[in-house]
Parts: sequence; structure tokens; C-alpha cells
Amino acid sequence: MNRKNFLYLTGMGIGGAMLKGIPVIGSPISAEAAMNGGIDVALKKRMADVALNAARSKGATYTDVRIGRYLRQFVVTREEKVENVVNTESYGMGIRVLANGCWGFAATDKMDNDSIARAAAAAVAIAKENARIQTEPVQLAPQKGYGEVSWKTPIEKNAFDVPIKDKVDLLLKVNDTAMKAGSNYITSIIFSVNEQKYFASTDGSYIDQDVHRIWPTFFATRVDPKSGKFETRNALSSPRGMGYEYLIPKAADKITNMPTTLYRNSYDMIEDAGFAGKQGAEKMAAKSVEAGKYDLILDPSNLWLTIHESVGHPSELDRVLGYEANFAGTSFLTLDKWKSGKFNFGSKNVNILADKLQPGSLGAVGYDDEGVKCGQWDIIKDGILVNYQTIRDQAHIIGLNASQGCCYADGWSDVQFQRMPNISLQPGKAPLTPTELIKDVEKGIYIVGDSSFSIDQQRYNFQFSGQLYYEVKNGKIVGMLNDVAYQSNTQEFWNSCVAVCDKSDYRLGGSFFDGKGQPEQVSAVSHGSSTARFNGVNIINTARKI
Repeated sequence: MNRKNFLYLTGMGIGGAMLKGIPVIGSPISAEAAMNGGIDVALKKRMADVALNAARSKGATYTDVRIGRYLRQFVVTREEKVENVVNTESYGMGIRVLANGCWGFAATDKMDNDSIARAAAAAVAIAKENARIQTEPVQLAPQKGYGEVSWKTPIEKNAFDVPIKDKVDLLLKVNDTAMKAGSNYITSIIFSVNEQKYFASTDGSYIDQDVHRIWPTFFATRVDPKSGKFETRNALSSPRGMGYEYLIPKAADKITNMPTTLYRNSYDMIEDAGFAGKQGAEKMAAKSVEAGKYDLILDPSNLWLTIHESVGHPSELDRVLGYEANFAGTSFLTLDKWKSGKFNFGSKNVNILADKLQPGSLGAVGYDDEGVKCGQWDIIKDGILVNYQTIRDQAHIIGLNASQGCCYADGWSDVQFQRMPNISLQPGKAPLTPTELIKDVEKGIYIVGDSSFSIDQQRYNFQFSGQLYYEVKNGKIVGMLNDVAYQSNTQEFWNSCVAVCDKSDYRLGGSFFDGKGQPEQVSAVSHGSSTARFNGVNIINTARKI
């Protein structure tokens, strides 16, 4: 099990441990009512108004309120057994204020009027104390109020309405299929999330949102009993901002013209498990790569993670400004590079779009956690750095008169801060398929799936690996390779991008677990691309020499 898989599963274990810490919901709504029917919008507005009025009476010049009900479900199986079924629920209110030019924040899971008012007063008191040591007041970008509005993930089938038995039956079928195809061990998981979020602010917004996400995945391992060697092939799914319909396969979503079947907007988990069992044997039999320079053809299932680490993180403005230096690092994309207007991030084929709207993506919401209506904007245009990711108190730093809607909190008890939107490589404009992309490659490697990675604190020097590696010679795929990792630095890598396939090949990857901040919070974010080609990239052999 590699480090990333360990962290995924550890996170799911933490989810189980959270059961004991689910807050008790106080008056005026009972825990049973919240679990069985949610909270009436009119009631949420009344509770929000209590907080807004209480904060104003204590001297707040701005207040926003987030009422959140967060549902998470983990269904975990291994081989022929059900390992765990965990449901967690968290419900409460977070109150953020500006007073004396400084932020203050407090949260409560007691939802009666007196408890809400006390939390609002505490937030104001914290802001006033913080202001004693803060040297410059917060500059908050203007934001119009939207009145009473709502937004919901456009799902077809709510995953939380699907019986546990149906999910278990699917996962056990996945396991059985993988083992019949040669896997010795397999863990399979369906992870579902529903965030019911209500935002209100003194700007005049009352925003009700219902956000759904799902992640089906597995880790299938095949062992050679003679040598003791083993290979693991992880699922080629991606987490999505969808309902259970993602797990209902559609033939039109399958890509079958390359060595393994890949998926667009639905996922055949059983079929993929069968491929995984067979490919475990192929990986063990594959020859070890010879280190050197190769042209890389990167499938979106691999490239998403490289986009995340080498483009998404370094273009976070708070990271650029050093706010994350103690924990997550800084960024090589410093303000002077942006101000020049001509920093060559990549080739002219590289166009990176920040997006909070794309249907099916993990980051898609109508409004961020500051009540900003979400949209799209360029980060890299024709290879040039043109923008960053900002929130309301950062916008003035780069001359913007409004936030870009990048504020998010992991839960109601966490203060919202700048988080990554969907960051995606735009498809090429000319018609181009993956098969056509490799036809003139003399010495190359086609890489599918994500795996381990390493990148420095400025998001510059890096190393990435994958799930499946195929050798390309004279324009054709000739067999599988193993022990492959590609190394480069961000600027050199993106300048080596010579072509990107067209929109017919565009697919999303992503992560539920993008960690940032102290105390740490996680967010879910997608990264899309079509298959892309990078010439002359350094490949190392990762096999252990004993």
C-alpha cells in the first residue's frame, strides 16, 4: 500500500472514530428531526438572523453565518467480508465577524437563541482582542447581497437513499470479480458526502445549498506465491460531484481504443475490477523501465494529480503571500512574475482554467462560503501566468474589485479560508485523439492512473508515478513497463507540453482530501484534462536494488 492509499484509508478510519464526537443538536430542533428530514429553510433564516443581530449589537461591522449539516457514509468491504459501515452526522453554526477591522470567529452546536447570541458575542470579543495586535485592518472586497437563493448539485439519484445492502452487494461483486481475475486481496469502498449548507450575511444574502459527492474506489493486489512479489492496481475511478447515478454504467462513457478501458461521466466498477485482476499479472511480468528521456503521453487519470500539485497549489494567493509557509509551504509563482505579465509558465498549448461551475466536478457549488457567486477565470493563458485564486480579503492585493469565490470551510465549526477551485487544463482546439497523439512518438511511455508523488515546498521540483505504464515505439503501444516515475520542474514540464487532445477526450480526476491550514482542513476538488503529450521528460527506474 503506498502512502497516498494509506492516508485515504486512515482518513476513512477517522471518519469512523468521529461517530463518538457527533454534536448533540439543541433546541429548537431535535437531533431526530435533523436526521430524518433536515432543517426548514425558514427556521435556518430565523436562527441566522439571531446571530446577525447579536453580532451587530456588540459592534460587528460585518457578519456572516454558516449553518451546516454534514453527512458522510463509508461502506468498506474486503474480499468476501464487510469491513465497516459508518454513518456520521455533524450539525451546528459558525459565526464570523469583522470588528475594529479584524476577524473573529466562534461556533456552537447549541442552536437555541441564547446560545447563538452568546457565540456571536464571543466572535466579536475575539475580533476586538485580535485587533489589539493586528497592524492593518482587513480590506474586504464589496459583495452584493442575493436575497434568498438556493443551489443544489444536479444529481439523479441520492446516494443516501440507496440501501446499504445494494452498496454492499455491489462491492462484494467487485471483490469477487477481481479475485476471479487473479487478485489475491482487494479492499473496495463507496464514500458518500452530503453537505447541507446555509449562509447568511449582513450583505443581505440568505443562501441554501445542498451539495453531493461520491467516490467509489478499490485497491486490488496480486501476489506471486513463488517469488513473494506483488503488484497493486488501484481503481481508475475518480471522485465526483454526482449522486449514485455515477455508479450506473453507460456505454457511451467508456473509452476503449487504448490498452485499458477508461471512463468519463459514469463508472463501471465491476468491469474495472476485472481489468485490475488481470493487469496485476501483467504488471508483475512487465519489464523494468530503462531510465532516460522519453516523450510522455499522460492520461487524465494521471495528469490530474500533476495539475493539482504543480498548478493548483502554487497559484493559491495565500500560499504566494507566505500565509501557508509554516505548514504547506510557499510558491514559486511570486507576485513579481504575475506583475510582469509575461512569465512563461508553459507552452502555448497550456491553458489552465479555474472553475467553480463545472457539472459533475467536486468543486462545483453555486456560492462559496463567503456568499460569493461562483464563476470561471484564467490562471494560465497561452502559457502565461495571468491570475491567482482569491477570496474577499485578498482581492485588493492583486487589484481585483471582487472575490473569485474561493472560500471554503471543512465544517460548520471551522473558519472559512482560501481553498482551491477546480483547476483544469483546457482541451486542444484542433481535432486530436489519443491514438493520433502517439502516432509519431518514437520513444515514449503512456501512463494511466495516479499513484505516489513528491514535490518541493515551492511546488517546483517534482516526481510522479502512475498505475499502468505502456511502452510506445514508432507510434505504437508495444507492451507494459514497470518501475516508472517521471521527474521534472514545473516550468520545464509545462513548457514541454506539445499537444493536448480535443474536448471529446476531456475527463475529470480529483481528490476528496486536499489538506491545508492549521488546524488542518480538507476540501474536495476536481482537475480535468484531455490526454496530453510532453516531450523529453526524465524517467527514473523506481525498482529497489537489493
